[in-house]
Amino acid sequence: MNLLDLHLQAVVASTCAATFGSGPAAHEVQITRTRKEFRGDRTVVVFPLTRHAKLSPEATGETLGQAMLTADPRIVGYEVVKGFLNLEVDRRFWGEALAQAVQQADFGLEPAGSKPQVMVEYSSPNTNKPLHLGHLRNNFLGHSVARLLEAVGHDVVKVQIINDRGIHICKSMWAWREFGAGETPESSGLKGDKLVGKYYVLFDTTFKAQTAAGIAAGQSEADAAEHAPAMAGARELLQQWEAGDPEVLALWRTMNGWVYDGFESTYREMGVTFDKLYYESETYLLGKDEVLRGCEAGVFSRRPDGSVWVDLTDVGLDEKLLLRKDGTAVYITQDIGTAILRFREFPGLDRQIYTVGNEQEYHFKVLFAVLDRLGFEQARRCVHLSYGMVELPEGKMKSREGTVVDADDLMAEMVETARNMAEELGKTEGMTEAEREALHRQVGLGALKYFLLKVSPSRSMLFDPKASIDFIGHTGPFIQFNRVRAHSVLRNAGGVPAALPVDAARRWDDEESDLVQTALELPEAIAAAAAAYDPSTLAQFAYDTAKSFSRWYQDHPVLNEPDAEVRALRLAICALVDRALERSMYLLGIDMPERM
Repeated sequence: MNLLDLHLQAVVASTCAATFGSGPAAHEVQITRTRKEFRGDRTVVVFPLTRHAKLSPEATGETLGQAMLTADPRIVGYEVVKGFLNLEVDRRFWGEALAQAVQQADFGLEPAGSKPQVMVEYSSPNTNKPLHLGHLRNNFLGHSVARLLEAVGHDVVKVQIINDRGIHICKSMWAWREFGAGETPESSGLKGDKLVGKYYVLFDTTFKAQTAAGIAAGQSEADAAEHAPAMAGARELLQQWEAGDPEVLALWRTMNGWVYDGFESTYREMGVTFDKLYYESETYLLGKDEVLRGCEAGVFSRRPDGSVWVDLTDVGLDEKLLLRKDGTAVYITQDIGTAILRFREFPGLDRQIYTVGNEQEYHFKVLFAVLDRLGFEQARRCVHLSYGMVELPEGKMKSREGTVVDADDLMAEMVETARNMAEELGKTEGMTEAEREALHRQVGLGALKYFLLKVSPSRSMLFDPKASIDFIGHTGPFIQFNRVRAHSVLRNAGGVPAALPVDAARRWDDEESDLVQTALELPEAIAAAAAAYDPSTLAQFAYDTAKSFSRWYQDHPVLNEPDAEVRALRLAICALVDRALERSMYLLGIDMPERM
């Protein structure tokens, strides 16, 4: 809530007490921005105040409105609509707020380090396949949330856990040994992650064919799958890996190294970074040790067959297996070890935020409950940043069948689409080749990021690349274009005058006032997005601001405005919009062009 709304809450509370003999506490007063179809700037919800006034909602609003005119010089008019009191704020106030925002370099930001340290985990791929469209949403979401938390004052540590062990990794290893004939990224011309992904798909194809052959020979489907040579070979590799077989470990390191090189190239193109990497192969043993310690302490229980379990029925969950009867780890075991390792490495860490798809919601409820049982009080503040899947018109993606939208290919396609559109529209005339290529990347990748972030994380979404890159509508390029327009005006004018005639704001029309109020909501938009771990609210703010600016710009000349005071304030409006859009898009991970 901004300073104006806090001020109005206090004024409404005190005015009620003076007028009616009693009033609400200031924080109980409900203040919203007035809807555009009504007169006014701020709306007071009157219904809860009738118990103090002992009047109807309309009479309460009318009496309170009259009293507010006297109580606060900022209020210059009011209107009662049923149970709502719409207050008109002196536009000089908005002029003062505009001048202050333009002069404040860190407008919308809170002091660095003013809030506790948090860790944001995102990406978290396994080393069996290249990154795909789903990883793009994950990475863009996690990276944006990290920037949002930094913007509101948190010290943020960005991490990923790489799933580099297990039967799924051994599937690609088996297929490469069986069919690879020594193929490498260099000999094939393929990125390392794509080469390994090729063998992951080949394993699945081979396994299905072998299973079908077994069924045709009279085996049950379960027996045919169990005895398929491909699966037996992958299981044997896993056993050898866990036993530390030097040859198997060497192959594992080699193939993983190919994938890491490929991932790094993709991350650079995405524009995402990490402060620290964790590997499942290095944390699962710690998880086993912590579970055994918990068992000794009576936190967990060992069953007669030797398996270790935790009973979480008292918190609405089930009993959960933590170690198998043979002592081997399950999936959650390494997550327990990783979380504890992080708390130890970062003693000031307030919480961990896990950016993982919504199919893992139950898993994280169990993880946080287990950490809490082990005595980590931070676990109660840990967050699963759950997000819905990205779907295609033809259905769900399947990595093992090779039916995914490859991240590298999609980003390249978006850049190429931006290039074609820019050339058709003549937007790159007079630019150098380097400037054109930079613009194409900024527009193409900006369109992709914005499209994936403008939808609330909790919702699944259908990806439509064509709609994402339109220069008109709720898109990244539309916002980029309007920011460039505002920036160009400022560049041509030489900036904003040092002294702004705020009294001239009283001459603003409704469109001018609306634009200023919208752009001034940047701090609240950032705070709300950070609090909810939801960049879509900031994306909506950026679009609303760009749309309001676009309308205003058509009818309000700036450089050609003859009135010096009006011109000065309009330059300030351009500066506010420039900052609001640039800062919002930065926090979404989107680069802004200087020209379009």
